[in-house]
Amino acid sequence: MSGGGGLEEIGIPGKEYLRKALTSCSDPLKAISDFQSLCDKLIQQINDIGKLDGRERDRKLRDLLHKSFPVIRFKTLRPIVMAILKHTREVDHKFLKVLVRDKELYNDLDTEVKRQIWTDHQTLFGDEVSPLFIRYVQQKEAALLTHTNLNNFFDLTPKVRRQGEIIQKIVHMIGHSVKLYDMVLQFLRTLFVKTRNVHYCTLRAELLMALHDLEIQEIVDLDPVSTSSPGVWTPVFVSGASTIKRGRELQGFLDSIKKGNEQILSDLSMILCDPFAVNFLATSALKILTQLINSEGMPRDHAVLLLLLRMLELGLHAWDMIDRQEFREPRLDPQVVTKFVPSLVSLIVDDQVRALNQRLPPDERASAITIIEHSGPPPDAYQAYITESSVGLPAGRLLHAADGQEP
Repeated sequence: MSGGGGLEEIGIPGKEYLRKALTSCSDPLKAISDFQSLCDKLIQQINDIGKLDGRERDRKLRDLLHKSFPVIRFKTLRPIVMAILKHTREVDHKFLKVLVRDKELYNDLDTEVKRQIWTDHQTLFGDEVSPLFIRYVQQKEAALLTHTNLNNFFDLTPKVRRQGEIIQKIVHMIGHSVKLYDMVLQFLRTLFVKTRNVHYCTLRAELLMALHDLEIQEIVDLDPVSTSSPGVWTPVFVSGASTIKRGRELQGFLDSIKKGNEQILSDLSMILCDPFAVNFLATSALKILTQLINSEGMPRDHAVLLLLLRMLELGLHAWDMIDRQEFREPRLDPQVVTKFVPSLVSLIVDDQVRALNQRLPPDERASAITIIEHSGPPPDAYQAYITESSVGLPAGRLLHAADGQEP
């Protein structure tokens, strides 16, 4: 690297300036302080240029970078060069090559510059983002261990969860880069297949929503989940017309997937495998069953309930689909609707009857009859499906959690 020739013309003191300042002044400490003050002012001016728009901004920064880059190895002058790099939208590849080869320089770079390096160096990006993945999973597992009641684990709202420190750090690393976002998704799919840890599914869902919050449309608009099925990552399955409307939209999407485009199911299944999504879908299904009991409706005739079961089935087969690379929607066993759901309904009715009986005036005979008729072991179909069916298990767990029992 050459010295600081030509830097003085743009206000950056070169080696000659520093040599004279330190050898001719009576107070070297003051000279150093004055130099630092000059550097701070220059960095502020560079930051001001970076806030501008248009070609003139890019031209000024490009010229400054070409003149200042030769002194980047001088630690006293490096902050000035780093400030220019940070605001330069497209750093010349010859400079990026230097930065990649020098570990000290690379470590000093701002994320805005590293993004330009990461797009062509996937390994470097993986080295930086992987520790955040590990910390995220560790935090989720620690949270599960500290909550004796699963409902407490699911209490945090989606918005609060995706504003967490780790999520925001990863989002900042991605910036507006579609390529980096694609890399993150590939990392998460690989880790999910390798470990079967469903917290990677949660991370995948929360990253998408965090980017959606920031309105980074160049990424959100290309994500297969957000563009194809907006109902998945917003809590739409609530009572009312919007439930039916959004449900029909999603069902229409699932039914319209054409041959050659089935891989989109892997993204959708991974979102639906997120434990928070599974909890939400199963809870919503139980709420609908309670409404049907009160209105004397038939579960098999409720379109949104059937869609929820279909989505649960898809999410709970995510690992198999991605691992085997077999992208087709798993078939929902008809007996889930004809046998398991009715058995679930009978248990809910038993719970309601016992709760009502406790509120009535004491009557030993009536109470005994009620307890006998609405107690005892669950139906055989229920027992079979909570142990053998992927859809039955989460519903069974939620029902037992509501009773304060272990499944």
